[in-house]
Amino acid sequence: MKRTDAPRRTEVSSGRHTQRPTTPVGAIVALVSLILTGCTAATEASQRTSVVGEKLTYAQELRIADAEQHLITRCMRQQGFHFWEEKSLTLEESRPIGYVQDDIDWARSHGYGSRIMAKEDRARLRNPNIAYRKSLSRSRQTAYDTAMDRGRNAVLLKSTTPSGGTITKQSGGCAGQAEKVLYGDPAAWFRTDATARNLRPLYVGKLLRDKEFTTAVGAWSTCMSKAGHPFPDPAEARRSAREHRAEQTQAEEARTFANETRIAVADATCARSVSLRSIGERREAHYVGELAGQYGDLLDARLQMQRRALARAERLVPARA
Repeated sequence: MKRTDAPRRTEVSSGRHTQRPTTPVGAIVALVSLILTGCTAATEASQRTSVVGEKLTYAQELRIADAEQHLITRCMRQQGFHFWEEKSLTLEESRPIGYVQDDIDWARSHGYGSRIMAKEDRARLRNPNIAYRKSLSRSRQTAYDTAMDRGRNAVLLKSTTPSGGTITKQSGGCAGQAEKVLYGDPAAWFRTDATARNLRPLYVGKLLRDKEFTTAVGAWSTCMSKAGHPFPDPAEARRSAREHRAEQTQAEEARTFANETRIAVADATCARSVSLRSIGERREAHYVGELAGQYGDLLDARLQMQRRALARAERLVPARA
């Protein structure tokens, strides 16, 4: 389960190891997981109408991911293979957890999401596509891989991140066809999406040093100390909830989850009391807006592709319950 800054993107497990797009961000970057809001930079380059910072909701992104799985499943079956869609989580369970989590009711039910992550891990290990591919002969496995993404003959898409890294992804077969149906041009979608998902290193350092934001984090820390949980920031609070043995008995897991829930509820309560989310969103929007001149057109194009994909997804699959 990906608990990161962006809404979850459900990957289709094909039963074999393939290269997937990744987000090579550092540990500090991973800590700052606020939700982007609409903004425009206070510069001449951003005076045009822009959707910089706008984004689909996580529920909308999840629906596109479900549509992608649906298309791949249909295509693979047309190629003569069995294939199963993966929908192990509910909509509530799929919601992203950012650096600031101020939903008290969600925290009371799920803590920081450890049980959800365990549920997803179990589903991944039991994915029937893995067992099915292993059951095939070597020649049929090759045919399966070719049908999925053209296997060794797949086109290798590459994208350079804003910070200078390189991301690659195999494209072709049923996976490529699904992206073509949804986005129109899989290569263009990959380039714009990879860039957009890797903008954070360009501004995260500024945000972490931002006076208004650090003051709000300090107020959160004071609140947490009064509640009996002395942590300097939300990342440390969350980290403390993960400090336990990897293998636990049922009783140990219950105690661990109870502790996780207590900390998460206090975290969300304090975050709400000091308006940490709204302050973080506003300051992040400011720094993202500074990138409008260089990346505004690309982000506009990405959002337009996402909106087209959503419209197509809505005709293919229901919303996740």
